[in-house]
Amino acid sequence: MRVETLVALGRLPHRRPFQGLDAADRHAIERAMTAADIGSLRARTMGQVSGGERMRVLLARALAVDARVLLADEPIAALDPLHQLQVMELLRTIASEGRGVIVVLHDLALATRFCDRLILLARGGILVEGAPARVLTDAHVAEAYGVEVVRGERDGVPFLLPWKPSATSEGEVP
Repeated sequence: MRVETLVALGRLPHRRPFQGLDAADRHAIERAMTAADIGSLRARTMGQVSGGERMRVLLARALAVDARVLLADEPIAALDPLHQLQVMELLRTIASEGRGVIVVLHDLALATRFCDRLILLARGGILVEGAPARVLTDAHVAEAYGVEVVRGERDGVPFLLPWKPSATSEGEVP
């Protein structure tokens, strides 16, 4: 399947059976492909794209739906650092425009930087929820992930990085 065709599948909820793409569909597809930075991939087949490109194609398909709420499960998996930042900035922009964005992430640094509200899961349930500063405390991160973090700030924006196994997790098998 060609990339552009896959992105067009995002328009299915807006079309009647056997109806072709109309101008609104084509505009939404183009806007989604531009936002996900995959315009140059449009004629390739899915078998001809890398894992990171595939993730951006799937994001473009989700964007083409133009739903009020976007659910993105690990949208930065397999992406290089530049595209990770671009995708997170794109999702932040979508949220700032009034649409809901729910993202599943394991990257604590990007969650701290780009998310307004976090729900931290551990042992099959919710450990804590709230603002990133409230959720990603040293104790909560150690309990949920078994790691200690290093914290910093750049341009007034806090960040944290997983640094080493916490004392309580050493010797444990994940």
